[in-house]
Amino acid sequence: MKTNGLLHRSAVAVVVAGLAFSAAACSSSGGGSSSGDGGKASDAGAPLDPATKVTITADCQPPTTKPAERKQWDDDIAAFNKIYPNVTIKATDGSPCEEPAKFTAQLAGKTQPDLFYAYFTDTNQILDAGGAQDISAYVNEKTVPALKDIDPSVLGTLKDADGKLYGLPVTNYKMGLIYNRKLFVQAGLDPDKPPTTWAEIREDAKKIAALGNGVNGYGDYSATNQGGWHFTAELYGLGGKMLSDDGKKVAFNSAEGKQVLQNLYDMRWTDNTMGATQGLKWPDLMTQTSTDKLGMYVGAPDDITYMVQTLKGNYEDYGMGPMPGGKSALLGGDGRFFKKGSTPDQIKAGVAWVNFKYLTMGKGQFDYSRNKTDGLPVGIPQPSFFGGASLAADNTAKAASATVPVKNYAPYVSTPVPGKTEPANAQQLYKVLDAAVSAVLTDKNADIAKLLTDAESQANQVLSSLQ
Repeated sequence: MKTNGLLHRSAVAVVVAGLAFSAAACSSSGGGSSSGDGGKASDAGAPLDPATKVTITADCQPPTTKPAERKQWDDDIAAFNKIYPNVTIKATDGSPCEEPAKFTAQLAGKTQPDLFYAYFTDTNQILDAGGAQDISAYVNEKTVPALKDIDPSVLGTLKDADGKLYGLPVTNYKMGLIYNRKLFVQAGLDPDKPPTTWAEIREDAKKIAALGNGVNGYGDYSATNQGGWHFTAELYGLGGKMLSDDGKKVAFNSAEGKQVLQNLYDMRWTDNTMGATQGLKWPDLMTQTSTDKLGMYVGAPDDITYMVQTLKGNYEDYGMGPMPGGKSALLGGDGRFFKKGSTPDQIKAGVAWVNFKYLTMGKGQFDYSRNKTDGLPVGIPQPSFFGGASLAADNTAKAASATVPVKNYAPYVSTPVPGKTEPANAQQLYKVLDAAVSAVLTDKNADIAKLLTDAESQANQVLSSLQ
């Protein structure tokens, strides 16, 4: 969950700078003669015939304010068209790629592009609106050669309850522990061995806070839905869950949920390692870390990019370890969905483009030598949806062109933690939980059991109203 157009993991800034192209207009542009409902063509699983002319509309072209990314997009379109000269991609830029109100309006009006951007957490909204086409028959190891290496938990975010696939992943993240290596060294801690349990975090935070001069050992969000988002991440790390198995009730009022709030309470009031200033929201933790005022916090790999590119920090100063607790790590990201009513050829063209741009080693986003030449960071452990041979190839290529100290993220990369997606109706639940997180950080007399019981009651009312 990030804001300001950064990937946020559900809470923040959502998709689609819109193109109002109707399905009829799109199909009339040469999308093929098969059914406009995704088709039942017997050759659905075959790659697109290079002789078939087809036009697709797409959003989330990098804006001109990001010249390197925009040039790469244009170059990739040109390279793609050498393979598929028959495909025309009509794109519009967007920053952010998704705006919640506009996205909802587009789904309601059926005006989203043929190939449209959405967060993983938007899948239910898209399916409820009937906005996406089942592409299961079009995706296989011929059309997406790296398919077997994509993390099933990532693909699962783009499927319905029956296992039908409606999109392809473009990027993702898994939460972990971000820390300031400079402060670790100053506090006498080993910057190559970050803590992996909350007990260890508490002890390390004490040593960092003892440096004085306004330095805090640990920090957390507690406002604008981000307190609830981080509560969820920390709950997952401890093995807890947000919802009951049927999804109708919340399940965070548990031993693990109590432990999340107790950890925060203890660090705030018993250890005095979190400081008096609370009510923090994105990007406060990154700002504090980049100015050497914060030792540790839970975050995602691209936070480090933000701290360097926007806040003028140094890659050498930051490290990343696995999600504390290690039971699971909150997983987020975005994909490209295919508009309901797209023709078979439009779907094939869209699959071919997403595969070329986002899912092929050495091409598109994985052209690390180009990224290095263009001044973009190489070595941040994100996206992280590959395993197997694809992951090995990605690690090798990334190391060869790295512009950041990849060894700083070795504790995170070498300790695989299963990914777990955000709960349905995440933002509504996060809003409720903000109050509980804020209370334990601002009220020394906070009653953790009551806070969770009250949050449970309120959240169940929210879920009931949505069912």
